[in-house]
Formats: sequence, C-alpha cells, structure tokens
Amino acid sequence: MFIDYTIIKLLHQSAVALSGLGFFVRGIASLRAAQWTQSRIAKTLPHVVDTVLLLSAVALAAMMGINPVHVPWLLAKILGLLLYIGLGMVALRPRFGRNTRATAWVLALLVLTWIVSVAVLKDPLGFIALLLQTSV
Repeated sequence: MFIDYTIIKLLHQSAVALSGLGFFVRGIASLRAAQWTQSRIAKTLPHVVDTVLLLSAVALAAMMGINPVHVPWLLAKILGLLLYIGLGMVALRPRFGRNTRATAWVLALLVLTWIVSVAVLKDPLGFIALLLQTSV
C-alpha cells in the first residue's frame, strides 16, 4: 500500500502540534502540582504521540531520500530534539525544584519553537537566521 507524502507530512505536523500542546499543558499543570500529571494516561499518551511523530519523521526522510548527516537543517532538528527532550525531562520531573523546572520548561518551549522554525525555513539556524538578517 502506498501512502502519499502529503498525508505523512500532515500526520507529522499534527503530531508536532499535539506533542507541543501536550507539553505546554503538562508543564503548566506540573508546575501547579496537578495530580493528573502523575496519572498513567498523562504519562503514556505523550509517548504514543511522540512515537507517531518519530515514525512519520523517519518515513518522510526515507520518502525524500535524505540522510540527516548530509542535510544540515535536518541534523540541526535532530540535535535540537535531543536538547528539547533533556529540558522536557527536567521540566516535568517533580524531583527538580520548581524554579529549575519552570526555567527548563520555558527553555524547552523556546527550543521547540526553534526546531519548528528550522523545519519551516530549511535553515539550521532557524529563526536565529532571521534575527541575524534583521540586525545587519
């Protein structure tokens, strides 16, 4: 069965939006010590969404025949994703202090915004490239 590139791309973009929105909401709730953030569904659903996100990303790269090592903007997205995951882990784990978690949450959202801008602009600097252009 052949799945169209545009369908996979839409699935990927939808998963990005759901993942980002979910992280935003869980971050606020976690910082407010909402009990639901420790529930099984709150801990499982993000992994399901992120699995769809990852699988659709791999499918898109395969469909386009690109290797992240040879495509700087894609490599930047992957490295940014690792940073986002690390910051997200700090932001959502109660064992870290509230100020540390809040800082990590804000930084993770900033990194996520940068990752999306890298994807949209196909530039490894993402929105930073735009900032550099306007300051010159």
